[in-house]
Amino acid sequence: MALAVSACNTPLRSMSQMGHNDFLVLDSHLDTPLVLDRAGFDITRRHDWQKDYAQVDLPRMQEGGLDGGFWVIYTAQGALTKRGYAKALAHARHRNQVIDEMLRGHGPDFEFASRAEDAPRIAATGKRVVYKSIENAYPLGENIDLLDEFYAAGVRMVGLVHSKNNQFADSATDLKGQKWGGLSPLGRQLIRRANRLGMIVDMSHAHDDALAQAIELSTTPIILSHSGAAFLHKHPRNVPDDLLKKLARSGGVIQINSLSAYLRDSREDPNRLPEFLAIYRKYQNAPGGMRENHAAFIEERRALDKKYPPDYAEFSDVMAHIFHTLEVMGADHVGIGLDWDGGGGVNGLQDVSNLPRITAALRDKSISSQTIGKIWSGNMLRLLRQAEETRGMGK
Repeated sequence: MALAVSACNTPLRSMSQMGHNDFLVLDSHLDTPLVLDRAGFDITRRHDWQKDYAQVDLPRMQEGGLDGGFWVIYTAQGALTKRGYAKALAHARHRNQVIDEMLRGHGPDFEFASRAEDAPRIAATGKRVVYKSIENAYPLGENIDLLDEFYAAGVRMVGLVHSKNNQFADSATDLKGQKWGGLSPLGRQLIRRANRLGMIVDMSHAHDDALAQAIELSTTPIILSHSGAAFLHKHPRNVPDDLLKKLARSGGVIQINSLSAYLRDSREDPNRLPEFLAIYRKYQNAPGGMRENHAAFIEERRALDKKYPPDYAEFSDVMAHIFHTLEVMGADHVGIGLDWDGGGGVNGLQDVSNLPRITAALRDKSISSQTIGKIWSGNMLRLLRQAEETRGMGK
């Protein structure tokens, strides 16, 4: 890749002159498979987040210099029962198939990646990089052998938990409080299996106690694929400085997100979130799921936005979390995971076409090209490389 040139305060239209496109730009948390599952959605056509809430597509990836990243197999938390596990497993398998369908249908534009060395090679061809990750290991039920199936399908990152406690770990946001005091016994087994397979362990959404225990247990560094700094906003999803320092000492990385409620105090009507979740569940559980009901879902979501206008944070809030974590943890331990198509997006950074603004803001603070390269992909790929090197080791 070419060396990035030096920067000054330059208008957005001139961002390419500042070297943004000279960096390998990867995002660790693309929830775009949720959007891919809509009937008729074309990832190669330009969309508008204000009209259909889609934030990632090929034209905007090209415009924003996004080379790719980890495409997420997300499953909402359900009942910890055999029936719940079976339903969740079917959903996760389907979501994996959705990613594979994109790869098969758009081979000239996207390419599957499974090793750290794949990303720069693929990006050099002009294709977009497609790693796979799991957000919420709930679909594995109580059979961690199923993780091997997803590894074979190409998954290289596994997040243990989501918005509620599950069979593996306590969540940062479960209103009932902790169930396990951090990791469960099965969660510890899952981390050991992920280490043996060569997968990155993701502890975003986990309770601080679970994160601290995972740092101690894992044989390779932990990633927080889309999180923030509690010093700037004391949200349960954000991580306090002492734990960020512990993560850094272990070699781990935090990837900063752009979900407004995690960045600063929200002035949004508290009724918005439960009503949004009710609408989502309504169409997700309807015959045909979101694939066949996305148009009706979008119509109701627009009405909800009119009833309860969303309170978006600012681009400066995202940068504040990046700069704070750089100061606390150092250049080797910070990256980008903006939670696109999963709730991310702030004023001035509402889709991937705006990504050059981050590079420009880093340049304006005299951040070196070496550090910018680490933030955009180097730190995350180091973790993947370390996970690969331990594959087959341990119990």
